[in-house]
Amino acid sequence: MNTNVTLCGIPLDNPVIPASGTFGYGLEFAALYDINCLGSFACKGTTEAPRFGNPGPRIAESAAGMLNSVGLQNPGIDAVLAHELPALAKVFHKPILANVCGFSIDEYVRVAEKFDASPQVGWLEVNVSCPNVHGGGMGFGAAPESAAAVTAAVKRAVKKPVIVKLTPNVTDIAAIARACEDAGADGLSLINTLLAMRIDPAARRPVLANGTGGLSGPAVFPVALRMVWQVYEAVRIPIIGMGGVSCAADVIEMLLAGATAVGVGAANLRDPCAARDIVAALPETMARYGIETLSDIIGGAHHGERRHHRM
Repeated sequence: MNTNVTLCGIPLDNPVIPASGTFGYGLEFAALYDINCLGSFACKGTTEAPRFGNPGPRIAESAAGMLNSVGLQNPGIDAVLAHELPALAKVFHKPILANVCGFSIDEYVRVAEKFDASPQVGWLEVNVSCPNVHGGGMGFGAAPESAAAVTAAVKRAVKKPVIVKLTPNVTDIAAIARACEDAGADGLSLINTLLAMRIDPAARRPVLANGTGGLSGPAVFPVALRMVWQVYEAVRIPIIGMGGVSCAADVIEMLLAGATAVGVGAANLRDPCAARDIVAALPETMARYGIETLSDIIGGAHHGERRHHRM
C-alpha cells in the first residue's frame, strides 16, 4: 500500500498531520512514541510575544467533543526558535508546519519571516482566526478582504509555501478560500474550531471563563467534511482537511472530499497515541476499500472519479 502524498511540492510518507494546538512543539509526544511515523505535524500557534492565554476554566467537555478557550498560550517566536525547535531536531527529522498567529498584519509578517528562516520549517500555516485588534477584534478570516490581505502580506515576505488556516465561523467559506488563493496562498487548512459554549446549570453561568470557546472532536467531523468538499470545488490549491478526525476511515473520507493531507486534533488530547495508531491502521483500511495508492483518491468522491492530485 502506498500512503505517500505531496503537499505543496513537499513529499509526505503519509497524510496524517497532528493539528496545531493539540501537539505542542512535538516534544511531549516524542517521549511516548517515535513521531517520525507521522507525515508531519503543525506546531502550536505562535505569536511574536509570549502569551499566557485566557484565564481558566478554559476547557469544557461536550457530547462527542470538547470546547477550548486557551487563547494562544505560547512562549513567543524567539523562544520557539531558540529552544523548542533545536530540542525537536534531536527527535524529529521531517519538516514541520509552523503555525503563524498575529493580532495585526505586521505581526503575522514578522513571525512568518522568522519561521521562514528556520530549516526545520517546511510550510507556514497562517492562522487567520486570530482577532484583528485594528479591526474591532473580528477574526482576519471572517471576511475575504482581510483574509486576502494577510495572505498577500505574508506571501511577499517569505519563500516557503503558505497554507492559510480558515475559520468555519463564516457564512461562505468557499468565498474566503477563493480570496486566499487569489492572494497567492499555496494551500488551505480547514477547519478551525466551531464557536460554541456550555452553561453550568448550578452556577447559572458559562462554564468557560471566556464565555465561549471552540468546539472540536467527532461532533464536528461532518461539518468539516462538508466544508472541505465545498472548498475543493472552489479552488485549485491543495487542502489539509481537519475537524473531528478520529480514525483511518475518517482520513479516507477527508481525502475523498478533496483533502491532500489530514489534520488530527482533539483525538490527540483524548489519546496521545491517536495519530500514531491512525497511521498504523491506514494500510488495512486502504485494503478494505480497495485503495492501493492514497494520492489516487484525492477528490475522488466528486462525481465518483479520480481527480488530479493537487501538489
